[in-house]
Amino acid sequence: MNSVVLVFIGFAVFFMGYKYYSLYLGNNIYNINDDQTVLPSSSFEDGVDYIPTKKHILFGHHFTSIAGAAPIIGPCVAAYWGWLPALLWILIGTVFMGAAHDFGALVTSVKEKGRSIADIASSTISDRARIMFLIFVILLVWLVLAVFAMAIADLFVSVPTSVIPINVQIIIAITMGFLIYKKKIDIFIPSLIALGLLYFFVWVGTTSPVDFTDTMPIQSAKNLWIILLFIYSAIASLLPVWTLLQPRDYINSHQLFVGLGLLFLGIFVAHPTVDAPAIRSLSEPGTPSLFPLLFVTIACGAISGFHGLVASGTSSKQLAKLSDSRMVGYGGMIGEGTLALVSMITAVAGISLVSQANLPAVGPVSDLNWSVYYDTWAHASGNKASAFVLGGGALLTSIGLSEPLANTLMAVLVISFAATTLDTATRIQRFILNEFGKATKVEILSNGILQR
Repeated sequence: MNSVVLVFIGFAVFFMGYKYYSLYLGNNIYNINDDQTVLPSSSFEDGVDYIPTKKHILFGHHFTSIAGAAPIIGPCVAAYWGWLPALLWILIGTVFMGAAHDFGALVTSVKEKGRSIADIASSTISDRARIMFLIFVILLVWLVLAVFAMAIADLFVSVPTSVIPINVQIIIAITMGFLIYKKKIDIFIPSLIALGLLYFFVWVGTTSPVDFTDTMPIQSAKNLWIILLFIYSAIASLLPVWTLLQPRDYINSHQLFVGLGLLFLGIFVAHPTVDAPAIRSLSEPGTPSLFPLLFVTIACGAISGFHGLVASGTSSKQLAKLSDSRMVGYGGMIGEGTLALVSMITAVAGISLVSQANLPAVGPVSDLNWSVYYDTWAHASGNKASAFVLGGGALLTSIGLSEPLANTLMAVLVISFAATTLDTATRIQRFILNEFGKATKVEILSNGILQR
C-alpha cells in the first residue's frame, strides 16, 4: 500500500474532528461563552505568569509544550504490531479522547481561576485527595524532567551539529519577546525573520559541531549537558513568561510545522510503500500482547494526562478569550496527533528508503526495512526513535536535502519538541510545589522564589 493513503486518511479524520467534534464539545459540553467567563489572565495579570495572549502565539506554546519526544518514540515502537493498530489508536485516541481531554482540562482550569487540575481536586473531591494528587504530580514531573534532559543530552552528544541551532533559539526568542511586548510591533515580519534564522543556523550547525567528547568521555559529556539543561530550565522558569518561554515556543512551532511539512512533502515525493503488515501475528514467539501495551506505548500522540498539567499550569493563565480554548486545547492535540502520524509512517514505510544504518539495539545493517528493524520486540523497543530519524532523514533527502543537513534537521526537530516540554515542565513544577506548600502550610514552598 502507498504511504500517501495513510496521510490522506489521517488528515481527513483530524480535519473532521476539529471542524465538527470540537465544535460540539465547546457548545454542548464545555459551555464556551466569552461574555460569562472572567479570564484569570486578565483578572490576575502580573506580567510574569498571567498574561493575556493572542491565540496563535498561545497555540504555539501549548502545542510545543505537550508534543515532546513521546509522540515520536511511541509510534515508532508500536509499529512492531503493524501499521493498523497504531493508526487506529492515533486517530481515534486523538480525536475522541486526547483532544477532548486537553480541551476540557483547559476550560476547567480557566473557569477555576487558573488553578491546576491537582489543586481543583480539593473542591471536587477532598483536601486529602488534593495533597495526594499534588505529591503524585510532583513525582511525575520530576520523572518527565529527568527523561527529557537525558534524551536531549544524548542527542547533543550523538549529533553535535544540533547544538548551535538549538541554543541559538534562546537568543532569537528573547529578541522576539522584547519586540512583541516592549516595542509593540507587528509580529508577522519578525516571525518570518526568526524562522529564516532558525533554519540558517541548522545549516551553520552542520559546519560547526559542538562536541564535548573531544575533551572528555561520552558519559561525562552527557552529564555536563544534563547539568547545563537543568540550570537553564530553572532560570527560564523564573523569568516572565513573555521573555523566553512563550516566544521560544511560538517560533519553535513555526520551525516544527515547517519540518513536519517537509516530511509530508517527502512522503508525497518518494511515496514509499508500506512494507509493514497491517497486523503482526500475535502468535509469534516473544510477541507481547497488543492489549493493553499498545495504549501504553502510544500515550502522547493519542491521550496523555501530562497535557492536563500543561493546560492548567501555563496555558490557562495566558488564555485571552475562552473561545480560544478550542484552537489551543483541541487544536494543539490535533497537532500532536499529526506528529504521531508522521512518526508512524516513517517507521512502517520511510525506513525502507534507508540503505545502511547503525541501529542502537542491532548494530550496522544494510538494506533496512520493517522486517529487519522490527524482527524482535527487544530490538523494536531498544531502537526507540531511530526509525523516525532514519526514515525521516531519507524522506528529506528525497526532496533534495543533503544527508548531513537532513540528519541535523531531524535531530533538531526531536530536540526542539523535547526542549520546549522541558521548559514548560520546569515552570509547572514551580507552580505545583507552590500549591503543595500552600496545601501543607510549608512556608518555604508557599512563599519566596517559587511564588514568582
